[in-house]
Amino acid sequence: MIRKTHMLQARTFGYRTYRVPGILCTGNDVLIATAEARRGRGGDWDVNDIVMRRSLNRGFTWEPVTVAVRSSDYGPGPVSNCSMFCDQSGGATHALFCHDYARIFHMRSDDDGARWSEPREITGMFEPLRKTYPWRVIAIGPGHGIQLANGRLFVPLWMSDGSGTEFGPGRLGHRPSAVAATYSDDHGQTWQVSDLIVCTDERYTNPSETVAAQLDDGRVLVNIRNEGTEQRRLVSISPNGESYWSTPEFIKDLLEPVCMGSLLKLRSGALLFANPDTLDRTSPPSGPSCGNRKNLTAKLSHDDGATWPISRVIEPGPSSYSDLAQTSDGRIHCIYEDGIIERANDTHHITVASFDEGWVLSDS
Repeated sequence: MIRKTHMLQARTFGYRTYRVPGILCTGNDVLIATAEARRGRGGDWDVNDIVMRRSLNRGFTWEPVTVAVRSSDYGPGPVSNCSMFCDQSGGATHALFCHDYARIFHMRSDDDGARWSEPREITGMFEPLRKTYPWRVIAIGPGHGIQLANGRLFVPLWMSDGSGTEFGPGRLGHRPSAVAATYSDDHGQTWQVSDLIVCTDERYTNPSETVAAQLDDGRVLVNIRNEGTEQRRLVSISPNGESYWSTPEFIKDLLEPVCMGSLLKLRSGALLFANPDTLDRTSPPSGPSCGNRKNLTAKLSHDDGATWPISRVIEPGPSSYSDLAQTSDGRIHCIYEDGIIERANDTHHITVASFDEGWVLSDS
């Protein structure tokens, strides 16, 4: 069975709406959920804070909402794109987030998200990327990062040269765009950048928000949002999460309505992917080149993402950004943007749907 819990509701706690949710299960089986709390009309350049809730009983109940990061502490511009991940070797929980789509910060928690360190700016560590891509806009994830079997912490990122005009005068565009990753081999003390994975060119259009998983053989797979005419998700694979990225390929089983998706390696070894599984454009889109964001669907792959023959709909109505976590009892927790109010990016709820792998399989 599936259980759904409304975590955050629009027009509450002084915010207009909540968007871009994330979820993580720590090594102590604590679930941490985050979202961007937006005061404006739901757009990327709203004055966002990052809010958080925790569950100490595998998602059955949740602690009250807290503000994890306040935009007012950083100056003009939103704080956004929070990406959490665990360091199993030390037990710490880490998070990276952005300010104004131009600065990157790192913070850590040693008590499963109850308290966090003072955020530390690490933007300077991303300067080497300018040698291969002239970024003026940079953003982590969103969605959770991962730890590789060798202990490496790995988080995808996307960039833009800012030349797009989609946000109007005075604001840097998020298109055209490119994708790379950041990683740490010293438990988050320092961060390095991978080789460029994919960049806008004659074949690939505006690759951006990216999710990752480590395959059974140790290789690192990234699954990439894009605006290509193929209308399919892009995938690239590296032996180490740093270099030798394969030529990105469009995956025929994974539709791309131009929306963030989520990816998780399950305890069973299967890969689970979720996104709005539709190319419908019958209602107003959420942005240029976007299809309708609805029909959030979970898909399973038992061959390291080569095929995705098993699927089940989580939310048939309006639904968009999502993230995935799994607790030790095998339950999967999908946090997602649920419903709309006045316009496409005016999300009604942030909801967590909890189910097990058998629930997905039972509809196949």
